[in-house]
Amino acid sequence: MDTSSLGPCNGKDHLSRRFFLRSSAAAGLGWLTPLSQQLARGAEKSGSRPKSVIVVWMQGGASQLETFDPHPDSAISHGAKAIKTALPGVLFGEGLEQTAAMANDFSILRSVVSKEGDHERATYNGKTGYRPFPGLVHPAIGSIINHELPAPTKNGVTVDIPTHISITPGQFPARGGYLGAKYDAFQLFDPVNPVPDVKTWTDEERTARRMDSLNVLEKSFAAGRIATLEKERTLHQSSIKRAQSMMTSEQLTAFNVKDAPKAEREGFGDTRFGRGCHAAIRLVEAGVRCVEVTLNGWDTHINNHEGQLKRKQELDPGLASLIKGLKERDLYDDTIILVATEFGRTPKLNVTDGRDHWPNGFSILMGGGGLRSGQVIGETDPTGKSQDPAEKVWVEDIHATILNRLGIDHEYEFMTSIGRPIALSDGRPISALL
Repeated sequence: MDTSSLGPCNGKDHLSRRFFLRSSAAAGLGWLTPLSQQLARGAEKSGSRPKSVIVVWMQGGASQLETFDPHPDSAISHGAKAIKTALPGVLFGEGLEQTAAMANDFSILRSVVSKEGDHERATYNGKTGYRPFPGLVHPAIGSIINHELPAPTKNGVTVDIPTHISITPGQFPARGGYLGAKYDAFQLFDPVNPVPDVKTWTDEERTARRMDSLNVLEKSFAAGRIATLEKERTLHQSSIKRAQSMMTSEQLTAFNVKDAPKAEREGFGDTRFGRGCHAAIRLVEAGVRCVEVTLNGWDTHINNHEGQLKRKQELDPGLASLIKGLKERDLYDDTIILVATEFGRTPKLNVTDGRDHWPNGFSILMGGGGLRSGQVIGETDPTGKSQDPAEKVWVEDIHATILNRLGIDHEYEFMTSIGRPIALSDGRPISALL
């Protein structure tokens, strides 16, 4: 089949593809997914596309006014101080000195907007690019990347460890959604500790006997299944095989930051977040497609300035060392970095000196992966009165940009289990970044 005519899904092409998907449902749709995979494979072979994504997630709603969009000496700053960055005329909040010195290495998006102001719903929106929808769970960006890109290899060897990982995940870890639990993020809570449950509790001989016994049960179970459930019949067996491969893989050392040289570890800070950023570099170097590192505690409804400063003391060394480490290993152009949060904080302080939820113009950083850097996109009202920032960027546009840069057709429509075709992203790529 000639796929060249399928192009982007818009206008009549969009309608005809959706009609085609629906009309083909009865015949089986397994052959449709490889279209986007072929596009991604071609991009990867050319060497022009990044291979991985690292998401630094500031859970709770980081204040743009104390981080990446300060307005010092204005009424809405309420005394918050700002510092210079490597970009002339561009300021960051006090406490981000190391990150500010690297401002040429990423772009600052100051006009991100969302229609969600609740933590759970806004986090869902931020991680999937979609608002919550009854009866359907959308996949996180890392799940889509792992589904659409070919299985990674490192030095010709298949990557045996999980290729979608969430470090210190908090309440809302990345999920596979309609792509299946297979694409859920593997959760790791502190890279200073060994990966749990990867060592058997018995000696090698006894473990082998147990696996032989399990094999007998598997065959007995499979014999009782009808032919139409062939795929389901093998899922447990394939999960066991993947687990065994991981348990014996030398790639497990990528998780272990504890044994890294002291000089290498110190720059990230002695925190779970810092160790997560350190591990993210090692995991990407090992071939992992997507790593999400969460820094919780940004929900500062009380004592905003104090709470934001504490979080910045962890964020600054971890994030700056993450960028430096990728550059030192020549991985920065191969890795997209997204520093994001579910929403920002209000321009006005409340009665407890806190800032409340503000989805009407907040800040994120995007860098690496061949994206344009050293620029500011959008601006917010220094008086805090307007809820309509200039050069508005919707959350879904960020997702479309990442997928586009990875060589994935963000408009490709996937047929969900409820028989509904849905695009991988409903946004538009941000041209200023590409």
